[in-house]
Parts: sequence; structure tokens; C-alpha cells
Amino acid sequence: QVQLVESGGGLAQPGGSLKLSCGASGFTSEYYVVGWFRQAPGKEREGVSCISTMDDRTYVVDSAKGRFTISRDGHTVFLQMNSLKPDDTGVYYCAAIQHYAPCYLNVPYRYWGNGTQVTVSS
Repeated sequence: QVQLVESGGGLAQPGGSLKLSCGASGFTSEYYVVGWFRQAPGKEREGVSCISTMDDRTYVVDSAKGRFTISRDGHTVFLQMNSLKPDDTGVYYCAAIQHYAPCYLNVPYRYWGNGTQVTVSS
């Protein structure tokens, strides 16, 4: 069973940085995709970024391009968030799907972590 554990959330000031980590275990294949999603209070969950082990290509949504960077080291996936804005506030989840494919955010991710809170406020 794939398990995902997020860490690194917290309080940051506008313009500040946070680095989220997603520790993953239990994969039965070397090919999988990990995505980061967030849910702000009163809003639907939205995809933020993803990375595929098929080709290590990444994707970042337009609202976070130039500010967020996704990377991985083995089974740990990171989301470096710079120039944070209050709109980045929310619970951040990592999710995974085991398949040989490029990364997309609009696929049915099967495994989810419990989330980590990110609050951007002065």
C-alpha cells in the first residue's frame, strides 16, 4: 500500500518561502506520478504541480510558475515555494498514481496524504 506523508507547512509572510516534502513508500513500480494539490478555505481543491518518474518532467500551474518548483530525491518529492502570496494559503496535499505516463494533474490520483497547512499572512 502506497503511503504519503507531507511535512514542511507552516506560517510564512508574503514574499517568504516554504519547502514542502512528501515522503512516499510502498510503490510496487518504479514508474509513478506525484502531484501537489491545495485546498483553500471555502474553495475546491486544485492541482499545483506534478512530476513523473517516467521522464522527470514537471508541470506547474500558471498561478505558481516562476515561484514554485517541484523536484524529487528518490521517493521524496519536494515543493519549493518562493514569493508566497496570501492566495497560496491552504492545505497542501501530495498524491500519487502508479503508471508509466507523463505528469498530468487532471487524472484520478489514487493515493493521498493527510495534508499540511500553509498560511501566508503578515
